[in-house]
Amino acid sequence: MMTVTKESVIERLKTVNGPDFTGNIVDLGMVSEIFIADSKVFFSITVPAHRAQELEPLRAAAERAVKAIPGVASAVVALTAEKKGGGMEAPVPTRPSAPRPAAPHPAPQRPAPHAPASQSHGRRGVPGIDAIIAVASGKGGVGKSTTAVNLALGLAANGLKVGVLDADIYGPSMPRLLNIHGRPQTVDGKVLKPMQNYGLKVMSMGFLVDEETPMIWRGPMVMSALTQMLREVEWGPLDVLVVDMPPGTGDAQLTMAQQVPLAGAVIVSTPQDLALIDARKGLNMFKKVDVPLLGIVENMSYFLAPDTGKRYDIFGHGGARREAERLGVTFLGEVPLEMGIRESSDAGTPVVASKPEGAEAKIYRDIASKVWERVQEERGAAEAAVPSIVFE
Repeated sequence: MMTVTKESVIERLKTVNGPDFTGNIVDLGMVSEIFIADSKVFFSITVPAHRAQELEPLRAAAERAVKAIPGVASAVVALTAEKKGGGMEAPVPTRPSAPRPAAPHPAPQRPAPHAPASQSHGRRGVPGIDAIIAVASGKGGVGKSTTAVNLALGLAANGLKVGVLDADIYGPSMPRLLNIHGRPQTVDGKVLKPMQNYGLKVMSMGFLVDEETPMIWRGPMVMSALTQMLREVEWGPLDVLVVDMPPGTGDAQLTMAQQVPLAGAVIVSTPQDLALIDARKGLNMFKKVDVPLLGIVENMSYFLAPDTGKRYDIFGHGGARREAERLGVTFLGEVPLEMGIRESSDAGTPVVASKPEGAEAKIYRDIASKVWERVQEERGAAEAAVPSIVFE
């Protein structure tokens, strides 16, 4: 098969007219960096957000043009929104098109030592990963991603081999939280190697597109990207993969909960009633698809004044604990509203890694221990539920 080059792709894309037949999409600066792996070509086209749906035929034309190049097995093209005036236009839905995936085909990996409990529900396991844990919230702004990354570091500090999948396609935060830059490498041009820092293996859409590029993707595109980042990355061997789920309980979240072989889910909430209402939605979503609920974390639980040590319950207190008791779900712990946690997260030095002996790091390690205990309990319960056949 002929080798496909970026130059040949660019030349072919110059035959695709821009919007309103003004020039071509290359000379107009609409084409992103071109990524080629295993004769598959991936790139995006930047368009005005308000014209996204109208310009879907342009995306399709670019895809057809590249597919016609000798040696190209397939082309995957996504639309992204145009930056304007130093800011971002709001993403506008467009008809589904295939996203830029992590890589085309998975490479053979070591089998997982134990099958995750959720495989009994028909979900296909991921080679090399023992257990997959979702960290979710019913709404944004409750500190879910910060909790996910410190939970992952807590699990690693407790002796486990840990990876993190940033499943928030629209707002990937792991590159910043873990201070990881650059693009992932491929294994034989087929499967992506996860990025690494602080002993964690990490994959995020933030490694594949620029940080300020908003994604104009709907449910099917999001699910395709997530599936590829999960199954077409050289993860293993891992004891646990922590998935930072998108906030909310929409179709993408529900579909992912149905398709990913989750060993269980951790719900993050703040103490106040409105956040707990949304947390309840998240709990119900996982119950609906038979994913074990590992427990609830109350984030921003209280504030300790640094000068006096006095405690302030800014958002109320204990709401998540009471909710966990009411629902019969494990309460995993309280994380304070602490300036150091926010500052270290913004700086890409999560508190469990940067201050491992501090009080906040101990809280996260304790939560991680409880989460892993719950995973083992759920696994044991699932194995006990499988009937044994005895021949006499």
